[in-house]
Amino acid sequence: MRDGVPARDDEQRREERAEQQAPAPQGPVLPPPPPVDYGVFMQGLVQAMQTQAHTQVALQAQLEAQVE
Repeated sequence: MRDGVPARDDEQRREERAEQQAPAPQGPVLPPPPPVDYGVFMQGLVQAMQTQAHTQVALQAQLEAQVE
C-alpha cells in the first residue's frame, strides 16, 4: 500500500505540469468591431491636423511677438 502512494503523487504532478504547459484558455470570443466609417474618420483626422497647424502658427506668431 505504501508503494502505491508515491505513484499517485507522481501522476498528479505530471497532470499539473501538463496543465501549466497548456496555453491559457481565452475569455469569451468577442464579436467583431463595428465597421469604421472611414469618411468620418478622415474628416476628424484632417480637422485635427488643421487645428494643430493653426495652433502651431498662432504659437509661432506669439513667440515672434515676444522676441521683438
